[in-house]
Amino acid sequence: MSALAGDIGGFGPLLRHWRKRRRLSQLDLSLDSEVSQRHLSFLESGRARPSRQMVLQLSAALDLPLRDRNHLLTSAGFNAAFSWRGLSQDEMKPVRQALELLLNHHEPYPAVVVDRNWTLVTANAALPRLFTLLGDMAQVWRQVCPDGRPNVLKLSFHPAGLRPYIENFDEFAAHVINRTHREAIAHPAIAELLDEIMGYPDMPARWRFPDYGVDASPLLTMRLRKGDLRLAMFSTITTFGTAQDVTADELRVESFFPADDHSARVMRELGGSATTGSAPGL
Repeated sequence: MSALAGDIGGFGPLLRHWRKRRRLSQLDLSLDSEVSQRHLSFLESGRARPSRQMVLQLSAALDLPLRDRNHLLTSAGFNAAFSWRGLSQDEMKPVRQALELLLNHHEPYPAVVVDRNWTLVTANAALPRLFTLLGDMAQVWRQVCPDGRPNVLKLSFHPAGLRPYIENFDEFAAHVINRTHREAIAHPAIAELLDEIMGYPDMPARWRFPDYGVDASPLLTMRLRKGDLRLAMFSTITTFGTAQDVTADELRVESFFPADDHSARVMRELGGSATTGSAPGL
C-alpha cells in the first residue's frame, strides 16, 4: 500500500487527500470528473457513498496510478479492479519480451528497468560494463543498499555510490531532487525514499523542498569522471501507456544516451567484443 494511504481512513478522507495532493479545489475536480461540486463535497464528508463507477471516474480524473485506484476502490468497500502479477508469471510474457527488446536494442548504451520506487529490476549488459570502469559494483551495491535491494536513486546520491564521480553533481542532483518531489505527489512512497536520501551527508537543506524556479535546460546531462575517464550521458524514460496491471503500470525503462562523441566512442568500445543476450533478470 502507498505510504500514507493506509493511514488516512475511509473513502472520503482518502479522496480529499488525493485531491489536495493534486492541488485541486473541489470545483476543479468537479469539472474534471463531471461530478457536481455538491456531490463531491458529500463524498468527501461521508454524507454520500460512491458507486464503483464513481470511484473509477474520480480516480481517472485524478490520474491515479493503478495501485492507488485499487486503494480508493477498497476504501469504498469494492474489490480492486486492477490485478497485480509477478513479472515472471506466464501472463506477463509479452511485458518481459517488450522489456528485453528495449534493453537489448539499446546496446551498446546502458538501459535499466526500475519500479516506481526506482528499485532496479533488471538492466542490459552495457550497464555492468560501464560500471566496471568505476570499481567493484557488487561492493558498491552492498554499501549503498545494505538491504539487498539495489536502488538507482540511492546509487546516484550515496557518497559510496556514483556521487563522488558525478562532476556536475550540484546541478544534476538539484534537478533530480525536484523531479523526485513531483513524483512523490503521485507516489507517496517515494517521499520516504526522498527522506532517506536527504539524510545522506552534505545534502543541502534547501533540497528538502521543491524549487519551481529552477531553470530547466532542454536535457539534463550527467557528467561522470574518474581519473582520465570522462563520460557525459542523458536519459529518456519509457513506460507502458496502456497497462492494465499494477506491475506493468509501475515499470519504467531508463535509457542512457551519450551526450558527446567521446562518450559514444567509449561506450561502443566497451561493447565492441560483447555479445548481446537476454537482459539479466528477465
